[in-house]
Amino acid sequence: MVRGKTQMKRIENATSRQVTFSKRRSGLLKKAFELSVLCDAEVALIVFSPRGKLYEFSNCGMQKTIDRYQRLARDVHIDSEAVEQNMQHLKCEAANMAKKIELLQISKRQLAGEDLGSCSVDELHQIESQLERSLSNIRGRKTQLSKEQIEKLKEKERVLKRENRILREKARQQPTPDGEIVPNNQIIPHADVETELSIGILERGTTRPPPQH
Repeated sequence: MVRGKTQMKRIENATSRQVTFSKRRSGLLKKAFELSVLCDAEVALIVFSPRGKLYEFSNCGMQKTIDRYQRLARDVHIDSEAVEQNMQHLKCEAANMAKKIELLQISKRQLAGEDLGSCSVDELHQIESQLERSLSNIRGRKTQLSKEQIEKLKEKERVLKRENRILREKARQQPTPDGEIVPNNQIIPHADVETELSIGILERGTTRPPPQH
């Protein structure tokens, strides 16, 4: 005979309900015992009948298991509260950060000359003062960079002059074709040659001026 599927609802007949309770209770206690033996688990089972009669099973002592459960449940509750508080704190921080970002975006647009219609006279004065301070800082930085660049160029000029002086000293010490070294005081400096270049077509009847010596 095929056993029908039991519906999960309260059994209305009192006798049938009592019989079912006795059978299921015995099976439940048996399963709890098997679980504790086969899996070496700490098991505690408490069952109250419809009339209030207590049935229990514990392989490690009921009170010990209950104390352990209460301790762990309290820790879990505390952890849950800590997680909830942390979540609330993070939400508040996120909201404050979003407000700061919005204010910074508004300030950026106002410094760029946008969205000024809602600004009062005092706010416009503040924006103007901030722009003047920013411009002053930019000019100061620009001046500093220019000075540093000029100093680098001056240092480069000093290095080039020093190298040029060394090369001239070496050139004065070069031997003559007959193998003699001409002293510095006997070297004839090169004469500067002046030239005058005229670019363009000469007019008829004009002559090019002689070069000046």
